[in-house]
Order: sequence, then structure tokens, then C-alpha cells
Amino acid sequence: MNKQKLLIIAGISLAAVIILYASAYTLPEGRQALITQFGKVMGKPVTSAGLHFKVPFIQDVRLFDKRILEWDGDSNQIPTKDKKFIWVDTTARWRINDAMKFAETVRTESAAQTRLDSILDGATRDVISNHNLVEAVRNTNTIMDQIKERKQQAEKRAKEPVKGIDVLEVEEEEITGELEAILVGRERLSEMIHTRAKDKLTDLGIELIDVQLRRIAYEKSVEGKVYDRMISERNRIAEKIRSIGKGEQAKIQGKLNQDLKEIESTAYRKSQEIKGRAEAEAISIYARSLGQDPNFFEFTRTLDAYRKTLKDKGSFIMSTDSDFLRLMQKK
Repeated sequence: MNKQKLLIIAGISLAAVIILYASAYTLPEGRQALITQFGKVMGKPVTSAGLHFKVPFIQDVRLFDKRILEWDGDSNQIPTKDKKFIWVDTTARWRINDAMKFAETVRTESAAQTRLDSILDGATRDVISNHNLVEAVRNTNTIMDQIKERKQQAEKRAKEPVKGIDVLEVEEEEITGELEAILVGRERLSEMIHTRAKDKLTDLGIELIDVQLRRIAYEKSVEGKVYDRMISERNRIAEKIRSIGKGEQAKIQGKLNQDLKEIESTAYRKSQEIKGRAEAEAISIYARSLGQDPNFFEFTRTLDAYRKTLKDKGSFIMSTDSDFLRLMQKK
């Protein structure tokens, strides 16, 4: 009898343990749970982490994430309003804010990703195709204001003797991309995509937090033409640089030639003045010497003539009574 009682107690204890194990469940952080009974949701979602209980063997626990989740869409080829085919890569953040509605509509997170693909891709296509490419590239018109300011500065400096650098810097910015004025902008386009998709996802128990245009690229067939246009623009800028450089070279060379002529003219004038003063002083010295002793002056001048005339070997035919040789004949 004691042995039977022990078996009964052990059986009851084991059954109690099994029932307790089947009725208890642990909810981890970042998760929420729905209790279902024969496929029907019972009560509100359980959102607090810790140990919870359910009716054993009849009720089941379905866990859902309550953290912020990411959605990365596939790149889609979309034509813009200005007929430019581009690849658009979009990303978004979302979370399950109504677990009951989520379980009734999409059931699983993988199915939710599929619905997000359909809804967000469609909203992205609608928004992008109704706006020009430049709207998806820039947020503001700040770059245009900067270029306008730099152009004004370049015009102010246009009167300087050497110019061209400011013009070149402006030209460099003019070829960096689309410079038409925007009315909406990239950030606003993201908000429009978010607004279009948000209401549809709310019906699925999903809260769409935000949407971002992660990457925009030209379609391959257009990319080559864009590169060709960029090369052509760079060649045009290079040609303009060379033209400006040649013009400045001509100006500098002309000024250099003018300065050189002025220097040569000034130097020639000064040399002639110095030469004239020297000759005048020499004539004055000669005149004073002649006045003091004409014979001695004649003697020194004759010796100078001998020195210059008879310094090299040579032959002279002269008469003995020549005035040129009279000093040699004197004793």
C-alpha cells in the first residue's frame, strides 16, 4: 500500500510538473506574445518581459518582435519626370505596433517583408516618376546661391590685371551636376514616400517609422552618355582655361616688351648724356691744354698719331719733307 501511494504521489507530482511546464512561458526582452486557442487570438498582446502563464495544451504562444526592424529594398529602375532612367535603392525602418492585426493579416515577419517590398516599391516608383531627377539629388538650392555669389565675386575681380581663376572655379562647379532650382528636394521626396505607404501598412499592424533614398544611379544605357557629356564639358573647360591662359600670356608679354623698351630707351638716353658730358669735358681739357702750350699740345698729339699709325709692321712711302715726319727730322 505504501508503495502504491508513493507511485500515485510520484505520478501526481510528475503530472503537476508537466502541466506547470506546459502552462508557463518566458517572454524575452524585445519580444511580444499573442496567446491563441485553436487558432483564435485570446486577449491582448503580452509585452512585458518575464515569466507568464497560459492554459496548458489548449493555448499556444506566438512571439513577435517589438523592436525597430529594417527593410532594404531591391534597386529598381524608374523613369523620372524629365525622362531620365535611374536606379533607386530605398531603405526603411518599421516595427509591429499591433500584434493582433499583424497576426491576422501577414502572420509572419517574412510575409511582412514581402508586403513591404510591394507597398514601398510602388510608393517609391510613384513619387520618383512624378518629379525631376534633380529633386532626388539635392535637398536645397544652397549650391546655386553659392555659385551665384562666386560669380558676383568673379565679376568684381574682372577688372584686375590678371584674372581667370574665379571664372574657372565657377565653371568647375557648373559641371558637377544638375543645377536647376529644386521645389521639393530629396528629403521631402522621402517624406512623400513615407506618407503614401504609411496608411497601407497601418492596416497590417505595421508602423512605418521612416523611409530614405539610400542610393541613386544612372541606368547603364544612360551612364555612358552621361560620362561622354562630362568628358565634353571637361574638355570645354580645359579649352577655356588654355584660352584664358594664352590671353593673360599675351598681356604679360606685351607689358614685358613695353617695360623692356622703356628701360632700353632710358638707358640709351642716360648713356648718351654721359657720353656727351665726357666729350665736352675732354674738349674742354684739350682746349685748356692748347691754350697753355700749343707746341707741347701739338707734340703730344703727333706722338699719339705715331703710336696709332706705326704700331704694326708695315711700309709707308712718304716724302722727306712731309709734315707728318717733321718731328722725326728734328734734332
